[in-house]
Amino acid sequence: MKKYYTLLLFLLPHVLFAQHTWPEELIITPEKTNFEKTSTYKEVIDFLQSIQKLSKEVKVISMGKSLEGKEIPVAILSKSGIASAEEARKANAFVIYIQGNIHAGEVEGKETVMMLMRDILLGKQNYLLDNQVILFAPIYNTDSNDKMEKGRRPSQEDSPLEVGIRENSQGLDLNRDGIKQEALETQALFTDIITPWDPQVFVDLHTTNGTWHAYSLTWAPSYHYAGEYATYNYTNNVMLPALTESIHKKYGLRLGPYGDYSLSEGWPVKNFYTYNHHPRYLINQFSLRNRMAILSEAFAHERFYQRINSTRAFVAEILEYTHQHAAEIRQVNKKAEDDAVRKVKEQAGKAKKGVRFKMISNEKLQHFLTYDYTGYKKEDGTTAWFRTGNIVEYNDVNYFGQFEATVETTIPSGYIIPAAFANIAAQLKKSGVTVTQLSKSATYSGEVFTIEKFSKAERKFEGHFMATAEGKYTSATRKFKKGDYLITMDQPLTNLILYMLEPQSDDGLITWNFFDDYIEKQGVNNKLVEYPVFKYYKK
Repeated sequence: MKKYYTLLLFLLPHVLFAQHTWPEELIITPEKTNFEKTSTYKEVIDFLQSIQKLSKEVKVISMGKSLEGKEIPVAILSKSGIASAEEARKANAFVIYIQGNIHAGEVEGKETVMMLMRDILLGKQNYLLDNQVILFAPIYNTDSNDKMEKGRRPSQEDSPLEVGIRENSQGLDLNRDGIKQEALETQALFTDIITPWDPQVFVDLHTTNGTWHAYSLTWAPSYHYAGEYATYNYTNNVMLPALTESIHKKYGLRLGPYGDYSLSEGWPVKNFYTYNHHPRYLINQFSLRNRMAILSEAFAHERFYQRINSTRAFVAEILEYTHQHAAEIRQVNKKAEDDAVRKVKEQAGKAKKGVRFKMISNEKLQHFLTYDYTGYKKEDGTTAWFRTGNIVEYNDVNYFGQFEATVETTIPSGYIIPAAFANIAAQLKKSGVTVTQLSKSATYSGEVFTIEKFSKAERKFEGHFMATAEGKYTSATRKFKKGDYLITMDQPLTNLILYMLEPQSDDGLITWNFFDDYIEKQGVNNKLVEYPVFKYYKK
């Protein structure tokens, strides 16, 4: 006999999610275990298979396989029966992609996605599919999810008791892989989801690493000042403030911008710092793709059920917002794309864009919520700080949530890469860039970059001794051969191309050692070396 369970969760100023009765197979592991356990990979797959049998509005596909051979499931929710990227393109569908478990110790997103699938497919939120296709990827880091042990996330207060590990089976952090794309998961994500489905909004669900601010959840937009301002502006200054206000009004939850502070700077808190701007982070790359993205970070120090509660409220409200503003979001994204291409066509050789940035503060936070600290002076003159149980508000906290260019470069009409560098062309194609080959010899005028100094980090990061090139551009005219690779900049991913190929970029292909063999074989430590990618302005 089929069993049914009735759930009434989390009483707040208003009931967050209405009481509902679900089939037994749709009750998720945290609910069954008093929120002491998180779902295993098999339990997620079982849930997806079960709900697919109960609703005609969902189809579960795989974006690819992990190193251990596990399928990475994606649930396509659609009222119109859309089940592929091609069908979505033909229908001109508004697509939003929401991902959990990129770090397998941060499990709230995984559970939230399954809860919301119930609400949307079988509950009262079905109207959210009236004008959008929702892609849910509940368990992106499939391999590491089940490598559960106690103590993996001490800031989560052993709630749940055991969680998986951060890195994938290749030992890579999947949220540092957006440019180099070495992880099988990243390659699958770009090949099967990002490029073909082209989601208008990307949402990545995380949990903070320990700072004792007092927000139930913090958020960030897609940071990248080499992208067009429109998508960042709309996400950061329109959508996220509206979500923050509506969630507080509806559910009594306090949200704020993502960041950390350091007690080494003293107390009370004076500065709050976001994370950096690099497009290696999946969220940040979307600004360069003329699309919107949102980082969600549940507060680590709340209990597991509370973190699920805040994440669920946030994602539900995002979907409400995209449901109501889909046309507006699409229009902003399209304008950003058109502006990026127009800038190349009209200002190539003149306009400049940043390729290296530093974090700055152009904003002061008011009513900043945090747990308070008290301290004492030690014999050596330093201060030891201890967290109290009090939540306090501070004003005029400098928020380092903006970035300023320290190095700029001129926007070209395009780049030419010698045929010998097929790996560079392949890497661009992985990201969705259009790359062609010259059908015959041709002469181009532009600039070459001479590397005067080439340095590498002393310690490995994500398996790489990250590289930095210093030098200068000089005017040049060069003849290229049939088969050499041509990358024109008047295409939608123009800003991403710039960031990947510019030699002084702080997160480009040089950074990730794609050119090391060539540069070092040319004897860069003893002489000037010409960067092999030619930057052209006219043919």
